[in-house]
Amino acid sequence: VEKYRPQALSELVSHRDILSTVQRFISEDRLPHLLLYGPPGTGKTSTILACARQLYREREFGSMVLELNASDDRGIDIVRGPILSFASTRTIFKKGFKLIILDEADAMTQDAQNALRRVIEKFTENTRFCLICNYLSKIIPALQSRCTRFRFGPLTPELMVPRLQHVIQEEGVDVTEDGMKAVVTLSSGDMRRALNILQSTTMAFGKVTEENVYTCTGHPLKSDIANILDWMLNQDFSTAYRKITELKTLKGLALQDILTEIHLFVHRVDFPPSIRIQLLIKMADIEYRLAAGTSEKIQLSSLIAAFQVTRDLIVADA
Repeated sequence: VEKYRPQALSELVSHRDILSTVQRFISEDRLPHLLLYGPPGTGKTSTILACARQLYREREFGSMVLELNASDDRGIDIVRGPILSFASTRTIFKKGFKLIILDEADAMTQDAQNALRRVIEKFTENTRFCLICNYLSKIIPALQSRCTRFRFGPLTPELMVPRLQHVIQEEGVDVTEDGMKAVVTLSSGDMRRALNILQSTTMAFGKVTEENVYTCTGHPLKSDIANILDWMLNQDFSTAYRKITELKTLKGLALQDILTEIHLFVHRVDFPPSIRIQLLIKMADIEYRLAAGTSEKIQLSSLIAAFQVTRDLIVADA
């Protein structure tokens, strides 16, 4: 993941509109305070580090850029101490501004964020702040209004595949077509996760196929889910219960994952609307109870029961 982290703005694969805007800010030397937010693995940190590399030469990097992560201490004392002193000192002999990057800014306490707003305002002429976070709602409105916000959405498969193929070529990985699809599907728009899945599957199996990817990440296979659905709708209760329990033990599946996958199937299967609604409500209840830590066995029987009732209703309607 770190080996293939993009080094320059031109190397980043997604969010062209954001990158061109930032590029224009830099070339016109009018960079505002930035607030980058969005799910992990979508290129927020890479973007700002690439900007910093473009703005400063290698040897000025240490004196011009201050990067603090969630793992570093960023309480109110740090904001009033090191951050304040870094922001308030001018750069001698050199025009331009310093850059303070606060990664995972949503992990900062309310007090620290409140202390930050004066610092941002006071030293705008020689310091630019860049806040990076996953959840915009965890940043206080006062900070949001002082920054230009950019949302980094999850990456689309069209953007991820070429980048993955580049890595595959460089590393000489053996990947099948469906293996690639599985990696992209399971990573759900997170580039970092895609590379991690790719790496762990290669290390474990040597060849990246759909089955290997699913086994490696512990996700239920599509065929398994199809079987489970088939048993629930076509077998009697005790047979379905026994078979599903056996499959769960054999493959080490969690009911939570099975439920998530079945949910997608329910939307695809052509049930009458009223029946589908009942089924979805039942599944929502089961997920809620699972999250509350109830027994998987009871919830599994509840899930099978919900499908059997659905089946009986469909038969009665027909």
